[in-house]
Amino acid sequence: MAERRSAGAPDVVDPDGVVLVDGVSVVLGGREVLSDVTTTLRTGEFVGLVGPNGAGKTTLLRSVLGLVPIAGGRLRVLGAKPGSTHGAIGYVPQRHEFAWDFPISVERAVMTGRVRQVGLLRQPKEHDWRAVHRAVDRVGLTALRDRPVGELSGGQRQRVLVARALALGPAVLLLDEPFTGLDVPTQRLLTELLRALADEGHAVLMTTHHLTDAVRSCDRLLLIDRRVLADGPPAEVTAAVGWQASFGEVA
Repeated sequence: MAERRSAGAPDVVDPDGVVLVDGVSVVLGGREVLSDVTTTLRTGEFVGLVGPNGAGKTTLLRSVLGLVPIAGGRLRVLGAKPGSTHGAIGYVPQRHEFAWDFPISVERAVMTGRVRQVGLLRQPKEHDWRAVHRAVDRVGLTALRDRPVGELSGGQRQRVLVARALALGPAVLLLDEPFTGLDVPTQRLLTELLRALADEGHAVLMTTHHLTDAVRSCDRLLLIDRRVLADGPPAEVTAAVGWQASFGEVA
């Protein structure tokens, strides 16, 4: 587990640390959803954020994005406060959060990820389209870039969301349950893509209930249930006390 740091310490002690979570607590609706959570996400690292339903996994992602305020502790992205580093984080939401019935092509859907960079009511410039085409190509959807998103399979839609995040050129990639509803071959394809993105230098953090794949593919697992229960290499975390109690099984 990452060491706690004093209030006067530099924002990024680890030179490869892109996300610093130091003693973070979050209170929603009068209930403490996260309590004293500490960890660091590093360059080129693929981390699985795991835990039971209601453990606070999505809340932690939303806190890193700056969408949920923290009640205590310190949270930094590239040394800055969450929400102030536009373009540093690419976010892949759960598929049901995207309007797939909207009449839009794959490349247009990916371009929606650059709305902040392009500006409202402005037309994308050549460099915006280059970023989109690179992202579409990276996820293997170049041949489908003009296809309406409503005609895509579940796995193709998931890759659209990944491309949408990558179009920003982010240092950090956050994914919320990317494997939900996908068949096993598609899960493996997506896992290989995320592993490759981490190897290329992205810091990748995903929430998942697919523990076997996470153990096989991730560099590290962060097991939480409002607080950190274990944080380390998959073999160590799966052996941690409380794993069976948290999930009812050993991955």
